[in-house]
Amino acid sequence: MMHKVVLLTDPGIDGAFATALSLYDPDIDVLGLAATAGNVSADQATTNVQILVEQFDPPRWPRLGAALPVNYEIDGQRLHGPGGLGGVSFPSAQLHHQHSSDKLLIDLVRMHPREITLVVLGPLTAVARAFDRDPELPGMIQRLICVGGSWHEPGNATAVAEFHFYCDPISARQVLRSGVPLTLIPLDVTRKLVFSPSDLLELPNPESRACRFLRKIVPYGIRMTSNLYGVEGFYLKDVLGVVAVSLPNVLSVKPMRVDVETRGELTRGMSVFDARPEVKEASNVDLAVAVEVQPVRAYIHRVLGLTA
Repeated sequence: MMHKVVLLTDPGIDGAFATALSLYDPDIDVLGLAATAGNVSADQATTNVQILVEQFDPPRWPRLGAALPVNYEIDGQRLHGPGGLGGVSFPSAQLHHQHSSDKLLIDLVRMHPREITLVVLGPLTAVARAFDRDPELPGMIQRLICVGGSWHEPGNATAVAEFHFYCDPISARQVLRSGVPLTLIPLDVTRKLVFSPSDLLELPNPESRACRFLRKIVPYGIRMTSNLYGVEGFYLKDVLGVVAVSLPNVLSVKPMRVDVETRGELTRGMSVFDARPEVKEASNVDLAVAVEVQPVRAYIHRVLGLTA
């Protein structure tokens, strides 16, 4: 049986990569592709989601959701390039009267109660807004997979805060406290998956639409990761959100109580993990603590080999 998925993304380079995998994985049925500001502005995120679907032209087109008109203090264009897709411009159709991402999420979950996995690859603003509009929604989602937070690993927005949580820590806290079944994949795990220049050269099916697109946008991310972090390759962080749907056994998880700091001058957006053995408060997430990288690499190669 195919996994019914709604993907919420702030499309930068790794978000585009993850979207390609989700749209071509024969075990995943992407019902909705919802945009959110984050790496890019809200308007640019909405445009980028449209670009991705048009460029990949998958066998099944998902419904699209427009990003909520929010502005965050930071964006990710230093790493992902102007426009978020490696600084490359792509044509796209101008769509009008799109539902907002929170409305799309509510509609799809209501249509398929307890069947949808929500994969969040960006800030959680739209999810929190959907929960505000429909308080029953957390109990109707089969599972929420969130790429976000950081435990022992340094932050990538501040010294202690991961980017998605830093953009909107209040919404991150609300979702973590909502009671929705939640798998959290922090930087400690997502930084294990590095896509190197040689990996780019060895993409399968190199003349497919998806692989041609990725060859255009990924080099920028590889260069900037080397400049910013001294790493020879690009972190495919968002890809692990899709992997958690299709290959859940490659992630090792443990129950954990997690919260988000919302106000600290130095700690805003920081993930707080309560690992004290004497505390008996129930866990609220399944925390990913390790990943088997080789099966993930094989999965990427297999799915991209199916692209048209």
